[in-house]
Amino acid sequence: MQHSLDTIELELAILIRRVSLITTCCKFGNLDRSAYLLMHQIISHGSAGVKTLANESHLDISTISRQAATLEQKGYVNRIPDPLDGRACSFQITDLGLKEYNAHRQARLAKIADNLENWSEEECTMFGQLLQKYNLSIINKRYG
Repeated sequence: MQHSLDTIELELAILIRRVSLITTCCKFGNLDRSAYLLMHQIISHGSAGVKTLANESHLDISTISRQAATLEQKGYVNRIPDPLDGRACSFQITDLGLKEYNAHRQARLAKIADNLENWSEEECTMFGQLLQKYNLSIINKRYG
């Protein structure tokens, strides 16, 4: 088990460094990671308020508020006032936001496909499942 943990620890550190390098060197568009993930949440789950988005992403409300404000300034999301509570609002993706998100996503997918070109479909499926399982275990340990 210790050898496996040593390998995983080192490979995760290398992966994080390389993903950061790819992100720095290969511009995918105008979205940074946090904007991409927040837009993904809104696109996947529909319009939502700051509190819901913060809970779903396991971030604090002030962080999500800043990220959403930046997206709103760029025209990627619209703020929709809550008719029952004048202080509350939800965010909805705009056509421009959806276009930017899709372009960014396609560039990311192309880079990932390029990196996995010599992998079998079975290896890619297993890798995806294991990454998902690992990410869920982090959330469950931290917030569960």
